[in-house]
Amino acid sequence: MRGYFGIGVEGISKQSNFGAVARTAHAFGANFIFTVSEAIDLNSVNSVDTSSAYKNTPFYSFDSAENLLLPKECKLVGVEITEDAIELPSFHHPRCAAYILGPERGILSDPVLDRCDYTVKIPMKFSINVGLAGALIMYDRLLSMGRFSPRPHRPGGPTTTLPTPVFGAPAWVRKKANKA
Repeated sequence: MRGYFGIGVEGISKQSNFGAVARTAHAFGANFIFTVSEAIDLNSVNSVDTSSAYKNTPFYSFDSAENLLLPKECKLVGVEITEDAIELPSFHHPRCAAYILGPERGILSDPVLDRCDYTVKIPMKFSINVGLAGALIMYDRLLSMGRFSPRPHRPGGPTTTLPTPVFGAPAWVRKKANKA
Protein backbone atom coordinates (compact mmCIF):
# COMPACT_ATOMS: atom_id res chain seq x y z
CA MET A 1 0.00 0.00 0.00
CA ARG A 2 1.41 3.39 -0.93
CA GLY A 3 1.36 6.40 1.34
CA TYR A 4 1.15 6.50 5.10
CA PHE A 5 -1.27 7.23 7.88
CA GLY A 6 -1.41 8.26 11.48
CA ILE A 7 -4.26 8.32 13.95
CA GLY A 8 -4.91 10.36 17.05
CA VAL A 9 -7.44 11.62 19.53
CA GLU A 10 -8.47 15.00 20.87
CA GLY A 11 -9.38 15.62 24.51
CA ILE A 12 -9.88 11.97 25.40
CA SER A 13 -10.97 11.45 29.00
CA LYS A 14 -10.26 7.73 29.37
CA GLN A 15 -6.57 6.92 28.95
CA SER A 16 -7.41 3.27 28.32
CA ASN A 17 -9.39 4.26 25.22
CA PHE A 18 -6.29 5.93 23.78
CA GLY A 19 -4.44 2.72 24.65
CA ALA A 20 -6.94 0.76 22.55
CA VAL A 21 -6.55 3.19 19.63
CA ALA A 22 -2.74 3.03 19.90
CA ARG A 23 -2.63 -0.78 20.07
CA THR A 24 -4.96 -1.12 17.09
CA ALA A 25 -2.97 1.49 15.16
CA HIS A 26 0.18 -0.51 15.83
CA ALA A 27 -1.54 -3.69 14.56
CA PHE A 28 -2.72 -1.92 11.37
CA GLY A 29 0.76 -0.52 10.70
CA ALA A 30 0.14 3.15 11.47
CA ASN A 31 3.14 5.35 10.85
CA PHE A 32 2.44 7.58 13.85
CA ILE A 33 -0.02 8.13 16.70
CA PHE A 34 -0.85 11.41 18.40
CA THR A 35 -2.97 13.28 20.90
CA VAL A 36 -4.28 16.84 20.91
CA SER A 37 -5.16 18.72 24.11
CA GLU A 38 -4.33 15.78 26.29
CA ALA A 39 -1.66 14.85 28.77
CA ILE A 40 -1.20 11.11 28.44
CA ASP A 41 -0.36 8.92 31.43
CA LEU A 42 1.56 6.10 29.75
CA ASN A 43 1.02 3.77 32.73
CA SER A 44 -2.75 3.95 32.16
CA VAL A 45 -2.27 3.53 28.41
CA ASN A 46 -0.07 0.47 28.97
CA SER A 47 -2.87 -1.29 30.86
CA VAL A 48 -4.65 -1.70 27.50
CA ASP A 49 -1.85 -1.26 24.96
CA THR A 50 -0.14 -4.61 25.42
CA SER A 51 1.88 -4.09 22.21
CA SER A 52 3.62 -0.97 23.60
CA ALA A 53 2.65 1.01 20.49
CA TYR A 54 4.18 4.24 21.79
CA LYS A 55 7.57 2.46 21.94
CA ASN A 56 7.21 1.00 18.44
CA THR A 57 5.37 3.76 16.59
CA PRO A 58 6.25 7.47 16.69
CA PHE A 59 4.05 9.20 19.28
CA TYR A 60 3.37 12.95 19.26
CA SER A 61 1.50 15.05 21.77
CA PHE A 62 0.18 18.50 20.80
CA ASP A 63 -1.27 20.91 23.33
CA SER A 64 -3.76 22.47 20.89
CA ALA A 65 -5.23 22.18 17.41
CA GLU A 66 -3.19 25.20 16.34
CA ASN A 67 0.03 23.38 17.29
CA LEU A 68 -0.90 20.14 15.53
CA LEU A 69 1.95 19.59 13.08
CA LEU A 70 1.54 17.11 10.23
CA PRO A 71 3.89 16.04 7.44
CA LYS A 72 3.73 17.96 4.17
CA GLU A 73 0.89 16.74 1.90
CA CYS A 74 -0.75 14.90 4.83
CA LYS A 75 -4.52 15.41 4.94
CA LEU A 76 -6.28 15.67 8.29
CA VAL A 77 -9.46 13.59 8.43
CA GLY A 78 -11.84 14.20 11.32
CA VAL A 79 -14.05 11.33 12.44
CA GLU A 80 -17.22 12.91 13.72
CA ILE A 81 -20.98 12.72 13.36
CA THR A 82 -21.75 16.00 11.61
CA GLU A 83 -24.36 16.97 9.05
CA ASP A 84 -21.82 17.44 6.26
CA ALA A 85 -19.55 14.47 7.09
CA ILE A 86 -18.92 11.93 4.32
CA GLU A 87 -20.19 8.45 5.15
CA LEU A 88 -17.23 6.14 5.54
CA PRO A 89 -18.23 3.58 2.85
CA SER A 90 -18.32 6.43 0.30
CA PHE A 91 -15.02 8.02 1.36
CA HIS A 92 -11.89 7.82 -0.78
CA HIS A 93 -9.01 7.82 1.71
CA PRO A 94 -6.13 10.19 0.96
CA ARG A 95 -2.80 8.49 0.21
CA CYS A 96 -1.24 10.38 3.14
CA ALA A 97 -3.64 10.94 6.02
CA ALA A 98 -3.93 11.61 9.72
CA TYR A 99 -7.25 10.61 11.29
CA ILE A 100 -8.44 12.33 14.45
CA LEU A 101 -11.19 11.08 16.75
CA GLY A 102 -13.04 13.11 19.34
CA PRO A 103 -13.55 12.57 23.06
CA GLU A 104 -15.89 9.92 24.44
CA ARG A 105 -18.55 12.32 25.67
CA GLY A 106 -18.25 15.15 23.23
CA ILE A 107 -17.27 16.13 19.74
CA LEU A 108 -14.16 17.34 18.00
CA SER A 109 -13.53 20.98 18.85
CA ASP A 110 -14.23 23.71 16.31
CA PRO A 111 -10.50 24.49 15.95
CA VAL A 112 -9.82 20.83 15.05
CA LEU A 113 -12.81 20.63 12.68
CA ASP A 114 -11.60 23.85 11.00
CA ARG A 115 -8.21 22.20 10.39
CA CYS A 116 -9.73 19.06 8.86
CA ASP A 117 -9.50 18.58 5.11
CA TYR A 118 -12.33 16.03 5.35
CA THR A 119 -14.80 14.87 7.95
CA VAL A 120 -16.14 11.33 7.85
CA LYS A 121 -18.76 9.50 9.86
CA ILE A 122 -19.42 5.86 10.44
CA PRO A 123 -23.03 5.28 9.38
CA MET A 124 -24.55 4.09 12.66
CA LYS A 125 -27.58 4.90 14.77
CA PHE A 126 -25.50 6.42 17.58
CA SER A 127 -21.94 7.08 18.64
CA ILE A 128 -19.68 4.14 19.51
CA ASN A 129 -16.54 3.71 21.63
CA VAL A 130 -13.58 5.72 20.33
CA GLY A 131 -11.34 2.63 20.19
CA LEU A 132 -13.84 0.76 18.04
CA ALA A 133 -14.39 3.81 15.81
CA GLY A 134 -10.63 4.05 15.23
CA ALA A 135 -10.45 0.35 14.37
CA LEU A 136 -13.27 0.72 11.83
CA ILE A 137 -11.54 3.69 10.18
CA MET A 138 -8.24 1.84 9.88
CA TYR A 139 -9.94 -1.34 8.62
CA ASP A 140 -11.82 0.64 5.97
CA ARG A 141 -8.54 2.26 4.87
CA LEU A 142 -6.94 -1.17 4.59
CA LEU A 143 -9.88 -2.59 2.62
CA SER A 144 -10.10 0.31 0.21
CA MET A 145 -6.37 0.86 -0.35
CA GLY A 146 -4.93 -2.63 0.06
CA ARG A 147 -4.41 -5.18 -2.67
CA PHE A 148 -6.99 -7.92 -2.15
CA SER A 149 -8.89 -10.29 -4.41
CA PRO A 150 -12.35 -8.99 -5.26
CA ARG A 151 -15.20 -10.29 -3.14
CA PRO A 152 -16.97 -13.23 -4.76
CA HIS A 153 -20.62 -13.02 -5.76
CA ARG A 154 -21.41 -16.06 -3.63
CA PRO A 155 -20.84 -16.65 0.08
CA GLY A 156 -17.29 -17.58 1.01
CA GLY A 157 -13.84 -16.56 -0.07
CA PRO A 158 -12.38 -15.72 -3.47
CA THR A 159 -12.27 -18.45 -6.10
CA THR A 160 -9.28 -16.93 -7.91
CA THR A 161 -6.04 -15.50 -6.65
CA LEU A 162 -4.57 -12.16 -7.52
CA PRO A 163 -2.04 -12.34 -10.35
CA THR A 164 1.56 -11.95 -9.31
CA PRO A 165 2.82 -8.48 -10.19
CA VAL A 166 5.15 -8.48 -13.18
CA PHE A 167 7.93 -5.96 -13.13
CA GLY A 168 10.09 -4.98 -16.06
CA ALA A 169 13.83 -4.88 -16.14
CA PRO A 170 15.61 -2.64 -13.63
CA ALA A 171 15.68 1.05 -14.56
CA TRP A 172 19.41 0.99 -15.34
CA VAL A 173 18.85 -1.83 -17.88
CA ARG A 174 15.97 0.04 -19.55
CA LYS A 175 18.05 3.24 -19.75
CA LYS A 176 20.95 1.32 -21.27
CA ALA A 177 18.64 -0.30 -23.84
CA ASN A 178 17.10 3.08 -24.77
CA LYS A 179 20.56 4.56 -25.42
CA ALA A 180 21.49 1.75 -27.82
